[in-house]
Formats: sequence, structure tokens, C-alpha cells
Amino acid sequence: MKMTLEQAGISPTLSVGEVARRSGVSVSTLHFYEAKGLISSRRTPGNQRRYTRDVLRRVAVIRVAQRVGIALADIAAALATLPASSAPSRADWARLSAAWRTDLDERIAQLQKLRDTLDDCIGCGCLSIDRCRLRNSYDKLAAKGPGPQRLWVRR
Repeated sequence: MKMTLEQAGISPTLSVGEVARRSGVSVSTLHFYEAKGLISSRRTPGNQRRYTRDVLRRVAVIRVAQRVGIALADIAAALATLPASSAPSRADWARLSAAWRTDLDERIAQLQKLRDTLDDCIGCGCLSIDRCRLRNSYDKLAAKGPGPQRLWVRR
């Protein structure tokens, strides 16, 4: 027979302080995530926030995604595809991370290209560096648009 959380002496919900302590983020960060719709809580009759335990895994997903540079809007869109009342599963994480892989691969390629050409030319077509005249004679890159055209990785 499986015990419920209450039978095991464990509260089914967590206070904002408990979630902060267990997840490693500040209370203000939890409030921010909640304001952005990334997590949710209920209010007690005394107006205190209470979180279900699945929020710990959601916060972990948010933190990992942020760590690799996924935008909060993209994280919110991904979390919106998950059931609201359960913790993200291993399969959920596999699906979310696979969806972000292409974007991450593009950014990695961009950073590698930037790293490899950083000391050579800024790639902007400004003709301010002696070598630019040789690599971008008559500012031909200006026709491709603003910014460092040689360094952008195109989709």
C-alpha cells in the first residue's frame, strides 16, 4: 500500500521559502517566475503562497534552460506544453531539450565563428581596419544589410 504525503508526515505543499531553499533560487526569483507565468502557486487563507512539489522540477528546468541561454519567452512556451499539475518527466525534458537543440547548435556555430575570426576582422564592412579593404573591397557587404555580415551564421 502506497502512503500519501500526509500519511508520511510530509506537507503536500511548500512555502515560498522552502521552494527557494530547495531549488537554490531566491524568493524574488520565484516571484519573478510566477509573474512571468513560468510557475504558479495557490494562496492560503492568510494570503501566503503555497507551491505544489512539482514546482521544484519546473524551477530546475527553468534554471538549466536559462543556463544554456534559452530565452524566458521560449521557456514559458515550452512549459505551457506540459501538464500544469505534474512535474516534468524525463520524456518531457527530452522533448523540450530536443526542441532547443537547433537553436543552441546555431549559437554554438556563431560563437565558434566569432572566436575564430575575432582577432582578424570585425566583419562589419566599415573599412576601418587595413585588412577590411582587402576582404571587403568597396564595402560590398553593406548590400547584405547592417551588422557584422561575415560573422552572422545564417539559418
